[in-house]
This record gives sequence, C-alpha cells and structure tokens, in this order.
Amino acid sequence: MKMDSDLLHSPAVGLAEEEEADMNDWKLPLAFMKKRHSEKIEGCKALAQSWRMKDRMKTVSVALVLCLNVGVDPPDVVKTSPCARLECWIDPLSMSPQKALETIGANLQKQYENWQPRARYKQSLDPTVDEVKKLCTSLRRNAKEERVLFHYNGHGVPRPTVNGEIWVFNKNYTQYIPLSIYDLQTWMGSPSIFVYDCSNAGIIVKSFKQFALQREQELEVAAINPSHPLAQMPLPPSMKNCIQLAACEASELLPMNPDLPADLFTSCLTTPIKIALRWFCMQKSAKLVPGVTLDLIEKIPGRLNDRRTPLGELNWIFTAITDTIAWNVLPRDLFQKLFRQDLLVASLFRNFLLAERIMRSYNCTPVSSPRLPPTYMHAMWQAWDLAVDICLSQLPTIIEEGTAFRHSPFFAEQLTAFQVWLTMGVENRNPPEQLPIVLQVLLSQVHRLRALDLLGRFLDLGPWAVSLALSVGIFPYVLKLLQSSARELRPLLVFIWAKILAVDSSCQADLVKDNGHKYFLSVLADSYMPAEHRTMAVFILAVIVNSYNTGQEACLQGNLIANCLEQLSDPHPLLRQWVAICLGRIWQNFDPARWCGVRDSAHEKLYTLLSDPIPEVRCAAVFALGTFVGNSAERTDHSTTIDHNVAMMLAQLINDGSPVVRKELVVALSHLVVQYESNFCTVALQFIEEEKNYTVPSPANTTEPGNLTPVSPAIPRLRSVNSYTNIRAATTARNLNKSLQNLNLNEEGGPAAFSPGNLSTSSSASSTLGSPDNDEYILSFETIDKMRRVSSYSSLNSLIGVSFNSVYTQIWRVLLHLAADPFPEVSDLAMKVLNSIAYKATMNARPQRILDSGSLTQSAPASPTSKGTHIHQAGGSPPMPSTSSSSLTNEVPKPPTREQPATRPPYTPTLGGQAPHSHQFPRTRKMFDKGPEQAAEDSDEPGGHRNYISLALQTGLCDWSAKYFAQPVMKIPEEHDLESQVRMERQWRFLRNTRVRRQSRCITQRGVSRLDDQIFINRNPGVPSVVKFHPFNTCIAVADKDSICFWDWEKGERLDYFYNGNPRYTRITAMEYLNGHDCSLLLTATDDGALRIWKNFADQKNPEMVTAWQGLSDMLPTTRGQPSASAHSLARRVSIYLDRSKQGGAGMVVDWEQETGLLMTSGDVRVVRIWDTDREMKVQDIPTGADSCVTSLSCDSQRSLIVAGLGDGSVRVFDRRMGPNECRVMTYREHGAWVVKAHLQKETDGHIISVSVNGDVRFFEPRTPDSINVLQTVKGLTALDIHPQANLFACGSMNQFIAVYNANGDVISNIKYYDGFMGQRIGAISCLAFHPYWPHLAVGSNDYYMSIYSAEKRLR
Repeated sequence: MKMDSDLLHSPAVGLAEEEEADMNDWKLPLAFMKKRHSEKIEGCKALAQSWRMKDRMKTVSVALVLCLNVGVDPPDVVKTSPCARLECWIDPLSMSPQKALETIGANLQKQYENWQPRARYKQSLDPTVDEVKKLCTSLRRNAKEERVLFHYNGHGVPRPTVNGEIWVFNKNYTQYIPLSIYDLQTWMGSPSIFVYDCSNAGIIVKSFKQFALQREQELEVAAINPSHPLAQMPLPPSMKNCIQLAACEASELLPMNPDLPADLFTSCLTTPIKIALRWFCMQKSAKLVPGVTLDLIEKIPGRLNDRRTPLGELNWIFTAITDTIAWNVLPRDLFQKLFRQDLLVASLFRNFLLAERIMRSYNCTPVSSPRLPPTYMHAMWQAWDLAVDICLSQLPTIIEEGTAFRHSPFFAEQLTAFQVWLTMGVENRNPPEQLPIVLQVLLSQVHRLRALDLLGRFLDLGPWAVSLALSVGIFPYVLKLLQSSARELRPLLVFIWAKILAVDSSCQADLVKDNGHKYFLSVLADSYMPAEHRTMAVFILAVIVNSYNTGQEACLQGNLIANCLEQLSDPHPLLRQWVAICLGRIWQNFDPARWCGVRDSAHEKLYTLLSDPIPEVRCAAVFALGTFVGNSAERTDHSTTIDHNVAMMLAQLINDGSPVVRKELVVALSHLVVQYESNFCTVALQFIEEEKNYTVPSPANTTEPGNLTPVSPAIPRLRSVNSYTNIRAATTARNLNKSLQNLNLNEEGGPAAFSPGNLSTSSSASSTLGSPDNDEYILSFETIDKMRRVSSYSSLNSLIGVSFNSVYTQIWRVLLHLAADPFPEVSDLAMKVLNSIAYKATMNARPQRILDSGSLTQSAPASPTSKGTHIHQAGGSPPMPSTSSSSLTNEVPKPPTREQPATRPPYTPTLGGQAPHSHQFPRTRKMFDKGPEQAAEDSDEPGGHRNYISLALQTGLCDWSAKYFAQPVMKIPEEHDLESQVRMERQWRFLRNTRVRRQSRCITQRGVSRLDDQIFINRNPGVPSVVKFHPFNTCIAVADKDSICFWDWEKGERLDYFYNGNPRYTRITAMEYLNGHDCSLLLTATDDGALRIWKNFADQKNPEMVTAWQGLSDMLPTTRGQPSASAHSLARRVSIYLDRSKQGGAGMVVDWEQETGLLMTSGDVRVVRIWDTDREMKVQDIPTGADSCVTSLSCDSQRSLIVAGLGDGSVRVFDRRMGPNECRVMTYREHGAWVVKAHLQKETDGHIISVSVNGDVRFFEPRTPDSINVLQTVKGLTALDIHPQANLFACGSMNQFIAVYNANGDVISNIKYYDGFMGQRIGAISCLAFHPYWPHLAVGSNDYYMSIYSAEKRLR
C-alpha cells in the first residue's frame, strides 16, 4: 500500500483550521496553576500616600480693608456714565457716605461668613497705614500658625504702583498714602491669603513675588553669614505659603458695565450663585427661558445650605461642577492644596473659577498665585448652564401658581455618565471626570445607593482607582456613612472599605477613632450577610488589628474572637482563611487576646483547619497558631502546656503538600523556638554531640571505585535556576557533585586541578549553604541532613502522645526535616532557625580558646541562657566554627585562609598530596567545616553571626492574601475572556493537540510494521535515567541523576539543561508532564520520596520551581528494601546497569491522572500514596500488603483502578473507592521476578499488561484471577515501555539491544547499532519510553547517548 510521504500535511489527515479543538481539552482541570503557584508570595507595593492632608488648615482671621471714600472718585480712573456702582449689592449713593461705608463693610462680612462663619472678622474702613499695620499684626498674633485672609477693595483710591504699593488714606482724608506690599507681607506673615479687588491688580501679584524672592535671599544671606547686618535684624517671615487672588491682569481695568456690580470680583468670590444667575440672564441665550427677569431671580425660593430647595440645589450643583473642573484640570498636588486643605480657600477657589468665566466675558482676566490653568471653556460649564436653565424655567409657575419644584436631573445624569465610563471603557485611559460629583452625590439620600454601587465598581479597577478616589477626598464621606444604620448600604460599604484598606492600611487608626470597627463587627456577626461580605468585613477587621494595639483592644472588646471562632467552619474558603488570619493578628503580641482565645479554646478550634482542603486556609491556620504560641508574655505552666500541644499539632503538617503551608510552619515553629530558646539550645547541643560520634552508613559514603563517572569531553554548563539562585545554583556542598563528577579523580585521590570554568555559576565552590544574605552557616546542609537521618526517624510518624519533655526534641527533628525540604524557600527558612539556635548553643557552651581542641568540649554544656555570651577578644581569634572539626572523616584540619572575592585561582591542595575538595569530604560535611576556603570572621559583630531568627522571619502570606482585595474581583478573569491573548494561545494549543491525536491515530491504525528508523541521536550531558516525551510538542525530557536536559527531537537541538536540586545521594527515578495539553509543567520524582514541579523549561526563560514536596516520607535512601530472593540474583545483575546496586530499590514511581488531578506515588514503601494536587494534600494511603517495593504504577480514572507491579514479582490491583482493608481486589503472582512494568489499558475493558525482568509478558483481565495470555521476550530486561495507542511494546536489555514487539509477540524490530558513527554498538539500555501518540521510541543508554527510533519514513 503506497503512502504519501508527506502524509502529515495531506488534507485527508490534517485538521482543517476551522474545526473545533477537542472539547475534552477544555474540560480537563489544570494542576498547579493557581495564583499561589504563579505569583511570588508577597504583598503589593505600597502606593505613595499622597491623599492624606499633611497639614489641614483653617482660616481663622479675616481683615476686610475697604478704601472706598464714597462720593470721591480717584484721580487716575475716568468712569463711564452710567457706571457700575453696586458694592456688596448696595448702591453707595443711596445713603450718606459714612452709613454707606459701614453698611457695605457689614455686608461684605456677612458674605464671607456664609463660607466661614467661625473666623474672627475685623473691618478697616477707609484706613490709614497705621490702622492697617495694627490690624494685620494683631490678627497674625492671634492666628499663630493658622491662615489669615486680607481682603482689599481699592475702588476709591488710585491704582497700585509698579513699585509695589497700594494706596490708603491720611488721617484727614486729604491725601492718598502708599502702603508697600513688602510691609504688608511683614505684618501679615505666613500662611496668608490675599484678595485684591481693584484695577491693575496683577501688578500687586508681581510685586508680591519679587518681594517674597528678596526675602528668601535675605534669609539665605543671614543663614550663611551670621555677622552680616541682615542677620542682626529680626528675620522677615518667609512668604512661601501665601495665596493671592487678583481681579485682573496688571494692565487691565475693572469692567464698568452699569448692569454689573462695581465689585464684580468680590461678588463672584462671595455670592457666586447670585452673580451667576444675573449673568445668565444677561446672555442672549436667556431669551430662550421666557418670563425670567432680573427681579424674578431675586425671588428664587430656598436657602443656600438647604439642598432640597431650588436655591440650595443650584448651590450644590455649582459646588459639584467647580470641584469637578478643578480636579480634572489642576495637577493633583495643587488640587489638594487649594481645594482640600482649607474650607474657606477651597470655596474661594471654586468661586474664582466662576470669576474667571464671567470676567473674561468682559475682557478681564483674574489672576491667582499659584497660577491655575484656564478653566473658563471647560465642558462642565455647559452642564451648569443647563441646570440653571431647567431651574429658572420653573420659576414663573412656582412663584405665581405655587407649583412644586422639580429637582434637577443633573446628578442622575452625571452618575449615568460615570456608569457609561465604567462599562464601556478600556484599561488604560484617563480617569472619569465625574468622580468628584460621585462624591457630592453621597450626600444625597436619593442617589446614595447608586453612587456607592458605582463607586465600588470604580474602586474595583485596582489600586490606582483607590488612590484616585482618596485623592478626590472620598475618605471623610465613607467614614461618616459608617454611622448610617441602613442595611442596604452594608454590602456596598463593606466592599468599598475592603478596597480602601487593601491599598492603604494606615486608615486603621481613623476607623478605630471613629468607632468604625463596630460597623464591621456587626456585619461579621450578622449570619444573614452573604459569606463574601462577611469575608470582606473580617478582612477589614484583620487590617484594623494588624500590628495596631489600639485596634486590637477595641476589637477584643467588640467580641471579635468569639465572632471569628463561630465562622471557622464556614463553607466559604476565603472566609475561613481570613477568619484565621484575623485571629492570628489580634493575639499577635497582645496577651489579653491570647488568654481570651485560650478561654474559648481557640487553638483547638483552629486545629480543624490544619486539614482544610484549601492550602491557603491551612496556611492561615498555621499562621494563627504560630502567633498564638509566639507571644512574648510571661509563661505559666498552663500556657507552656498549651504551647506544647499546639507545637505537636503543627508538627503533623511536616509533610504537607504545599510549600506555602510548610513555609508558614517553619515561621510558626520559629516563634516557639524563640519562646523556649534555652531548651532548644540544650537539644541542639545534644544533636551536635550525637552527630559527631556517629557515622551514617549511607549510600552516599560508600563510593565504589567503579562508580566514578568517566570524564565527558565537554563539561556541560548548567543553567542556574530561578528558585535556586540564592543557594543552589549548582554550587553548594549539596550539589557540588554535578560539577565535580566530570573531574578525573583516580581512585587514590591524586590531586587534580580544577578551574572555575568547571563550576557552572558561582565562584565559591565550597562554602556551605550560604543564606540569601551570605551569612556563613554553622550547620551545613550535609550536617543537618545527617542529623536528620541519625535521629531515630521512625518516631516522626508517631509524633502524638510523646511525653512533653521531649517536645523540644521532636520539634528540633521537624525543623531538621524541613531544612532538607525539597522546596528551597522552606529549607532556607528552616536553616536560619536551626543555625540561629546552633550558634547560640555553641557560643554558650564553647570554652574561651578552642583553636587547638579537636572538637567541642566534652564537658557538660553550660546552662544556656537566652542571651549568648559572645566571646570576642581583641587579640585572640573570634570564635571560629571551622576549627572544631569533628571526626567524621579523617582529614587534617586546615589553617583558615581568607575568603577571596569572585575570582579564584585554580585550586591547589593545602597539604601535600591531598585530594581536591570533593574527595576530601566524601559526601558528608563536618558540622563546623567549611571546606578549603575558610572565612576568618573578623567582623564587628561578636562572632560574626547575627541572630538569624528575628521578628522579621515571616512569609508575606497575609500581605499576599490581602492583594486579592486590591485586585479587581468583578472583572472576568483573562482565561474566560474570549478575546484575550491567553484564551487565543490556549485555543491554538488545543487545535495542535487535536491535530497530533488525529494524525498519529491515522498512522497507528494502519499498523506499524517496523520501528527502527533513527530520527534523533545526541549525547546527553549525563547518563539518561528517565526519558519522557512531551505529548504534543517536539520536546523530550531526559533526566540523569540530578539534572534534566530538554531536546527538540525534530530539530535535533538542545533546548535546556538544569539542575533538579535533589541531594547528592539521591537520583531522579520518574518524570511526568502535568497539564501536557496546555501549559506544561514537569514533575520529577527522586528516590528519597521528593517531588518537584518545574515550569518555564525548554523555552527562553529560566526554569522555575513551581512547588515541591515530600511525596513519600519514609523513603530515606538508607532504609531501602531488597527484592525477594528469587528475583534477587537477576535483578542484582540487571541493576548494575541501572545504578540500582547501591540502592537495591525501585526508587520512586508515579502515575499521573490529569482528569482527576490525582497523583499516585509509591516505591520503596509499603503503600501506594495518592495526592490530590488541587488540595495539595495526601488523600489516601493504600497498603500494598507486600513486603517489597513497588516498581511500577498504572491507573485508570474511569474505573478507579490502580495496578502496581512489585519487586517480588506480584501484580496487585486496587480499587481506590474502597476502604484500606478491602481495596486490594486482585493479586497476580505469576511472575517469578521483579516486575519492570505493569500497564493498565485505559479503555473500559482494558487489560493489564505486565512484564518482569525475566522477559515474560503477561496479559490479565482485571476480573479474572489468571493471565489470559503470555508472551516470552528477551531475558535480562532493564527497561520496557508499552505504546498506549499502537499495541507495541519495546524491551531494552542489558545485553545492549532493543527489541520491539507487536501485540501478538512478534518481533518487528531489533536495534543493536547506532546509525552513522561507523555503526557503533548501542550501550546498555538505561531507560526507554514511547511517545504517547506518535510511533516514536526514545532510548537512553549508559554510554550517555539518547536516540529516538520511529516507524519507517513512508508511514510518517
């Protein structure tokens, strides 16, 4: 049958692009893709807090200086006839001049009092220079640091001069006397505000600035040179904080239009509604509103401050509009200063915007300092004109017929505009201009609910929106609303406050001060409230009590603890999480709350959360219990018992699947360690002694000569990996072997020079584990690991029920275990805690000079006190951990040498003929030994070590959890947004998957008759131990002992090579791709039971560890079980090739089920452990019932079956729906030897296929007790795989060949030689694997080569 060679791309097989991707891909759950896996666990960056008024100010005194000289016009102004006459809406000629002057003064005061009723007003009518001086100095004296206003009306005196003078009178009113602005500044001082209502007023503003500058210079001169004459005089006040408002530019005259008041500027500033309505009537457009006359305007009913009346509503709309214009046009800091700092200044500036609009229409430009951008053309003025129009058009009927007043639709329309902005807008755009109006609307009960709803939606856009709202001035409004008892506002207010506090937690103080916390306590206690609102309430309370003693006290009195404890079992996980965090914070360093918790047995109620299905909730519970024991108050026997109890409960989480939980666990235990420091010092010393006198017979120590890896031609450079960069980028003692295994070390250990080139990333090849801040550690990783294995470990699983005196020992063991955690951040934290105590213990127990002593003193340790007695003589040596080298290996103590910075010369042994560093410390590291380069610690700190555990040891979990409230919660997540990039990429991947499935199915259905076409060969950096094809792209992962290499098998190029991070005596024994259909992650399993999951591999980014945990806890490589005797001899021979000789075990085997998110793990243990990756916890332990290791696992989610092949030759079938005692439903004992592979076919009636090292392939039907078919293949099997689709299986033999069989047992291919390379014979097969879909077989062999074979070309 002739095939098209380009079958892959032929339309018959290729998938038409329009076709839908396989729906199943969309339904598959994704593992390890939650926020806790993709984000760094830290809070959001604190925003610069600009909204809070640094200094709220008040204008407390007002000087009203009127120079009118009624009846006498000044000589330099020629007035028109008729001319503008009204001053403060009074015609001065309608009464006697003196009376007119007094009435105008009184009126002006009333107009100002509308805006600031509480100020002290002083009038100075037609004054002399002395009167002005007296007035100003007395007002300043009384005002102290507050603001004073100086209002100057100069309509009856000449215009200001260019020399910076304004005019007043002499005593007899026969002369105009100039008053210098410089003097006025001196008398008024700062802060002040000046209003000038006179022609050419702009001149005053200019002179004012020049004088202010002159003052600054004088101040500087005086400051630099105290002997200068200026310095002898009283210093002039600085005028930086002064504000000026002037009626017109320097060259302009005030308008003289008889329809306008003469003091038009003052009218705009103090009676804005009155003048605005008059001006509206004077415009041509007013003719469109029939029946409205200037007389009618005088009769508008209502009061300015009553918003329900026409006049009050206009005033309210005017305030909203001018505020909005200012907020949209002014720079933020200027807006804050002028419109939010001082009520009177804010009113004057809002009215100044009106003055600019009206006076510009008469060719007059009001001036301000600080200068504002022009606002007279802003679009919002049209909204004002419309509001005035609607109001005035009702006037005739209201006044004549008494009809009811219809309220303006202005606010409702503005809210609609805001709503449109919220629903229609794109991400990056200008802020909505209606925001200040929303603020005004909060004052009105009619629109309040809608305004709060929209405000909440706005705040939900992110921290930037919260900052904007706070800068507009929302804070006092929403604080005041907490006094409202309206139930319908509760959800909205809780949401808004959660948003505010997530961005700015400093508001906690304001809330407590105004009793706001009571509002949220009542929401939390209200069981009718939906869970999400109670969650926000408890989040708010958690912020209120966070490191804020007053808040803790207030909430404790408000019964917060009992309230929280009631909600611990709520079905809503986020609520449970925040309730726990809130409890943890209220009793953090606050003993009354802790005792209140003890009385309510809070700690016992929290225990239930330690097994919560949601990792974040478990984390929060650990945090709460940690702060519960971490209180620094005096301890009684009762509280010590409680602490011990909590500690033992926490210790159970030692093997939790989530690193976030284990990190929190270390911090919680560190609180305990600080609390009981002296007890832990004693324990530490015992362990240190024990470690010194004990040699672990670990496989790591027995380096057989034959096991040294041959030198490879090119030393691979490992990529440093993100989550390892701090300590383990292939440099520390823990993983030096990666770099050193390539050095040719002869058995005698002759010196071999090595240069930094061999070490991949760092220069210090031999420092023990340096913490991220480069402190040298006392306890190296090797020591800790050894201690961990020395201490009788079996007891760890029976932690409960120990006698209390050994609690400290148990917790120390838990910390030792956590220090060897596969997740770097966890082990870093635990190392810090252990080293802190070890340091204190050794400091306290060490004699004065120990340079000559070979080890720590054998005498009983001095009783450890809480403060280390630091010995640091000036002349002697600092206490150096290095010198007390223990007797683990017989090396000669080396004299300390200075640690050198980044560059190192090639290493030469210190003492003649000594082996290089790697050989000298075979695998263990002495407790105090730092290897060849010793840092002599001559630091200023005693002993060169800091106290590692400080209060700063924390995980950022709470801040990270709080970020949830700062981020948008109403927005559709990107993955659900059909137009988003994420979604498009996913769609592309799913189409690709369908194509691969379809095309490969076409090939496998035709039948594969040969499988020996070598499509890829390359030399791997290490001996391949596991190979795994990616199911859908052209990438293959090849693991050697502790690193993973990625190859593109189509292009034949290496994509990546990175270090897996497992300790030296362990090896990678299994790999799986998780989420292979989508964003792939790689799971690696090592034979110490650790599981690590990686992302960002095989692309341009740095590989990152997503998570890691101890999948099987009891698989310490020292306690390996051996296969049974019958299988032993062959298995032994085979395993020489598999590097099993030292271990004699199967390592760790895993099987992954994407549909359920379950991971089956087993190996050299007596159980099959099932992990739920969604909960990140162990769900089930199925006892195997055998006394040998599990060598292979295969599961089928449809039937809930798990098949395990064992080292004793048995194949066992488990039904995971049944209880532990009856779940083993079948045991087949037909193989006589180690089962290499047991495979369960995924179809509904799929068979079990199993193969042993003897080469017998058996087929079982799960329901029948005997095999239904047996095939015999080669003996001495080392590796085998079964193709899930094509009914093929391939066997790799230690006799250096591969045989491929079809389902009938016929050999279809025998592969013995590599293509090319002059037909070189293939090495002993170390691993092989089929592609899940394509007919490709990957083969790794002990000669480092990795090759891939496929069906013949014409088929592909």
